[in-house]
Amino acid sequence: MATHEYAAAVTWKGGREGQGSIEADRLQTPVSVPPEFQGPGNGTNPEELLTSSIAACYTMTFAIIAQNRKIPVAGLRTEATGEVEQAGAQFTYKKVTLRPRIELEGGASSELRKLAEDMAHKADAYCIITNAVRGKVEILVEPTIV
Repeated sequence: MATHEYAAAVTWKGGREGQGSIEADRLQTPVSVPPEFQGPGNGTNPEELLTSSIAACYTMTFAIIAQNRKIPVAGLRTEATGEVEQAGAQFTYKKVTLRPRIELEGGASSELRKLAEDMAHKADAYCIITNAVRGKVEILVEPTIV
């Protein structure tokens, strides 16, 4: 069994109005509290990063499955929406809706279209990030096959 590590560091100055940055091997980005939480919103935030991580992991996982299953994908774009519920001072990340748009190569049979849709609904079961949040965050997949 192999173990893989992914390191990141966050630097921060100030309180709610503060700002900071995330640094990892292949990521450098400013972070701040989003405006909806009374922050300045002049950088990304953990909520966007979690939504993005789920969408990226799902998309890559589907692409690998499609390749393995010989589904002729010409293009793939996943739009994602994360929902955070606020109850007083309590914030809970409730749900992420993934909307993959899967473009198949011309001439793809109806069987391949059905397989693509089936795999689109199953891909999150193999995604590391969706598995990490499963049971805490609802994941919905609403694919469009073209």
